[in-house]
This record gives sequence, C-alpha cells and structure tokens, in this order.
Amino acid sequence: MITKFSALYVGQIELDNVGLAGTPADARRYPNERLAEAFHTAKDIAQHMDELGYYCLWTAEHHFQHEGYEVFPNLILLGTWLATQTRRLKFGCAFNVLPMWHPLRLAEDYAAADIMTNGRIIMGVGRGYHTREVETFGAPMLDNAANQELFEEQMEVLLKAFNEESFSHHGRHYRIPPPVPYRGYELREVTLVPRPIHRPVEMWQPIASGKTLPYIAQRGIKGMVTLNGERIFDQVARAYQAEAAKAGRSLALGENLCWGVGLYLADTQEEAIRRVEPYHDERYKWFAPFGFVRYADAEGRPWGTPGTPARQPTIRDGVEQKAWLCGPPSLVIEGIREFERRYPGLDQMMIHWAEGMGPKEFREQLTWFAREVMPAFPPGR
Repeated sequence: MITKFSALYVGQIELDNVGLAGTPADARRYPNERLAEAFHTAKDIAQHMDELGYYCLWTAEHHFQHEGYEVFPNLILLGTWLATQTRRLKFGCAFNVLPMWHPLRLAEDYAAADIMTNGRIIMGVGRGYHTREVETFGAPMLDNAANQELFEEQMEVLLKAFNEESFSHHGRHYRIPPPVPYRGYELREVTLVPRPIHRPVEMWQPIASGKTLPYIAQRGIKGMVTLNGERIFDQVARAYQAEAAKAGRSLALGENLCWGVGLYLADTQEEAIRRVEPYHDERYKWFAPFGFVRYADAEGRPWGTPGTPARQPTIRDGVEQKAWLCGPPSLVIEGIREFERRYPGLDQMMIHWAEGMGPKEFREQLTWFAREVMPAFPPGR
C-alpha cells in the first residue's frame, strides 16, 4: 500500500510565456541570476514539504541548460545543503548521471553526504540522455552500446566501493588501483574512505525501456517509473517482478518501484485540465523530442511504433492514460486506490512538478494534496 508521498523537481526556473503557443523551448535563454533562482526555490519547496509530512524531494542532474528547464548540476551537494534547512525530509537523486562522473568520486561524495545527513540522501543513478551534457563531459551518448558498457563497469566499481572493505577492479575503462609503488610496497587494493554508514545503499534507477529491466531488477536496484501510461506501467511492473524472481528475489507486484504521476487538483476535472494544460504542454515542448512520451494504445503498443500515435501528447491523453491525475481530491484518491489494488507491493508515489507551473501554484497544490489526499492513506492500514 502507498504510504510514502514524494515530489520531483527537475530544477526549472519560473518560466514565462508557457504553453504550446508560448516561447519555443530552444529559444529560451536566461541570465545567470535567473538560473540561480532554482536553488532558492528548492529550499522553499523542501521546507514546505517537510512541514506537510512528505517523504522525499527528488531532483535531477543536468548541465549547461541556459533554457532554464533543469539547472541542478550536483544533486548530492544540493541535497546535503537542503538537509541542513529541513528536519525529516529525504532528498533523492533522480539521477546522478554516472557516465559524467568518476565512480570513486561519486561514491566518496555520497558516503560523505550519507554520514553528514544521517541517511537522508537517497542514491540514484542513470545513463543520461542529453548529448550536449554527456558528450561534453567526454563520455559516449551517441553510441548507445558504448554508453551502456561504460555505465555497467562504473556500477561495478561503485558497488565494490560501497560494499567491500577493500577492493580492486580491472576492466576496460578503469584499473583500480594502478600497480604503483606506495610507501615501499606495490599497491593492490584500495578502500573507500569513508564508506556510507547506511548499507546496503538504497539505489534507484529510471526505467525508460525494457532493456533496463533485467539489469536493475536482478541486482536489487529499485525502479522509478514516471509519467507512464497505465498499460506501460503494468508491463514494467510485471517484467520487473519476473526479472527479480530470476535472481531469487520474490517481490509482490509493484514492490521496489516508485509510481510517478502528473497532478493537478481543482474542484472539477475539467477545471483541473484547463488550468494545468499550458504547464503540461510546456513540459512536452522540452521533453518529447528526447522520447519521453511513454503511452500505449489499446493493444499495449507504445506510442511511436507503427500504427500508433506519433505526436506530442495532450493533457487529455495523459488523463486517459492515467499518467496524470486531475480533478477534486476525491477523484484523485480513487485513482490512487485503484493503483494500490492492482499493485499490492507498491508503497511510493511521486508527484511530478509540471515544468511550466510557477512555485507559488505548486506550493498550493502540495498543500491541498497533503491536507485532503494524503490522510486517506495512513501508515499501518
């Protein structure tokens, strides 16, 4: 049953002239003073969520985005600071883009944050999808196979560093440690200092395709499934459960997954759709070209495959696909309960902050949801 309610803030500034007919995404360019505003917004939203009893604020790592949609380059640093400004709220990394990191540096940074915040930073890793970012940092993105190979070796190093007292690694990309003389002996192993004190490390990864599922499910990595249509989510949940079973891990359907949805509360569904529509459309102006339309037709075929829609989705598509919950609290509660019935192992729900919505309005939505929806899902039911 769902007991942990979180929100995703990818780091957008308060955008102007939003909506389908608004400023084209690629035409947006903001000065540094505006881009820096997102950090103060994150602090304000985190403190508000903390007071309201939310579980976690997830943020996203991105670079070079003068367009203003995603401006947080370091999630561990951000989360550690936000933990000093709040009392209980956790801060999730959605996601540290591993090909842009040295895995030992990421491991050290996370371990330090884990200690300094007493376990309030949640680890998340991803392979990336922006060529501008990943290729600029010297890692492959255009070559998908090379990106995957690098990522999987980095994960080997990361997990060894977290879990072993001392370790070595000899792969295609990393030789740790190098065979160098050190204080009269040849170096053969190293120890991550410090290691996280909360082990095993809870780790999350986005599930964007079926190719990801075997890798994460069989290794005990948890999966985030965000703004997917109900048929796609169902396919993912069942495949994740089956792949975990192959590794000897027996999971209830939906267990170790987080269900991410769009949300807008209003007195009626029509009013909610009308008000959130420009924010929804602004999101897909930026994200649709990256392939982030994860809906399916009546036969379960993903959009974009032959015979299915291949266009930018509308908010009504999202509501029909049950990727967006729009309407009064009673309708949203019923939508959440329906997912609980289908997926008895599911315990986490994450609200996606639509990129075109301003901070003041999102605060109001968080307040309304916390006061009239979350009490319907108390722990220990």
